[in-house]
Amino acid sequence: MRLKNKSLLAILFTLLPLITFAQEKGIDQQIDEAFGKATGWFVKAIFYQIDFGGGVKVFWVLFPLIIGALYFTIYFKFINFRGIRTSINIVRGKYDEIDHHEAMPVAGDPTPGGDAIETAAIEGHEGEVSHFQALTAALSATVGLGNIAGVAIAVSIGGAGATFWMIVAGFLGMASKFVECTLGVKYRDIESDGTVYGGPMYYLTKGLKNKSLGKILAVLFAIFVIGGSFGGGNMFQVNQAFQLVENITGGESSFLYGKGWLFGIIMAILVGIVIIGGIKKIAKVTDKIVPFMVVIYVAASLFVIFANFDMVGDAFAQIFEGAFSPEGVAGGAIGVLVQGFRRAAFSNEAGVGSASIAHSAVKTKYAASEGLVALLEPFIDTVVVCTMTALVLIITGNVTSANAGLNDAQAILLTSGAFESAISWFPYVLTIAVVLFAFSTMISWSYYGFQGWAYLFGRSKKMEYAYKVIFCLFVIIGSAASLGSVIGFSDAMIFAMMVPNMIGIVLLAPKVKDELNKYTKAIKSFKE
Repeated sequence: MRLKNKSLLAILFTLLPLITFAQEKGIDQQIDEAFGKATGWFVKAIFYQIDFGGGVKVFWVLFPLIIGALYFTIYFKFINFRGIRTSINIVRGKYDEIDHHEAMPVAGDPTPGGDAIETAAIEGHEGEVSHFQALTAALSATVGLGNIAGVAIAVSIGGAGATFWMIVAGFLGMASKFVECTLGVKYRDIESDGTVYGGPMYYLTKGLKNKSLGKILAVLFAIFVIGGSFGGGNMFQVNQAFQLVENITGGESSFLYGKGWLFGIIMAILVGIVIIGGIKKIAKVTDKIVPFMVVIYVAASLFVIFANFDMVGDAFAQIFEGAFSPEGVAGGAIGVLVQGFRRAAFSNEAGVGSASIAHSAVKTKYAASEGLVALLEPFIDTVVVCTMTALVLIITGNVTSANAGLNDAQAILLTSGAFESAISWFPYVLTIAVVLFAFSTMISWSYYGFQGWAYLFGRSKKMEYAYKVIFCLFVIIGSAASLGSVIGFSDAMIFAMMVPNMIGIVLLAPKVKDELNKYTKAIKSFKE
């Protein structure tokens, strides 16, 4: 306990000089420009758009994500549809009896012989969190600003029809999540104290036959996940949350105007308190915040939908007509499809590999059981939450090309205004939700980044607290500064994670099929 308190004090004292830094005008812009010049080539490479003509430009990263998801859907015989019922039953605890852990003597064998038991557990330790907690920890990293702001941008550019393709991409992404999260559990390490280390770094290193290729891909992934955790999973989140809080409290007349550093310090302290405790503490927070946020958001969406029930039929007509016969929309049919797929892929991160890190900490004997639980993640994130947002925007008449140029902060305000038209006080609730979304995303991404950090620099307490202090510093910097290039670079790193991960999960798909067969047999025996 003393170590935790000392770590929190270290974070607090390290943050104090940043107050002065945050107040110096021009410093952040200078850093941003210098950083942009140094890293611009990488951002351009990852977010390079292939021009198909007619105003249609597609990010190349979408192709491996979508093609991979389609491949897994077919290879696993539409597991993303037929596995939903089993997924729900696992989360409900129906199969806890067969999934109960036996004592197993081997931990973290660096050269497994293909048997999941060798890396699944050690005697007396079965994992760190429940199926439900693992799901909420992973969901907290994906359900967030993308569902609120991103959907508004997608339907503004692609029209109502983009919603249809967003749903399709969400269903396809469920198959990718199943594969990567099954592998995350199968090849995880569990230390003698029960701490779990898992994710693409481990299944790339252990699973691939070509060990040199596996090691290179694992190191690349670890570097990318650390960079992504500091930016897209941290700085971007707190920056957008502060902008909305500042706006809702009066904009330029707000008591918080120009005090991003203050908001950042408060968030950094709260984040620090949670992440010092590791995945168990993170899961205890997310399993309360995430269901609460999703229920509030979906309930408000349903209220707007039912308050305008006479317009629901027309909204669905717009979605289906716009998906197949768009008129006057940027890029025509292909443009609509691209916007839908892009938003879904950027929102649920299926195929990126990040979620497998959280899911690998689960208490389970069968790796495929957690892969099936992970199926629900893109379903909740994209099929449910994103679709609800799109319906609210369509019904309230906010799907117009005039909004196509909005940035994320403006898009949140657009969504907020759409809710306000039916629930006058909802912008205040949405502001709280955005702050909670940002907070839960940050604590989950801190865990993802730390796992990459531990893989590269070792698992000592010194290395652990070094990462966590740095992470908290970035909370303040992200809130106080306008570091667009830094955030752009880290976003690029998140999607760069897809490259080594997708190579690995395609090559390891047969191993996942073996795990699925084992678990399916266990369920059949249990029913009999």
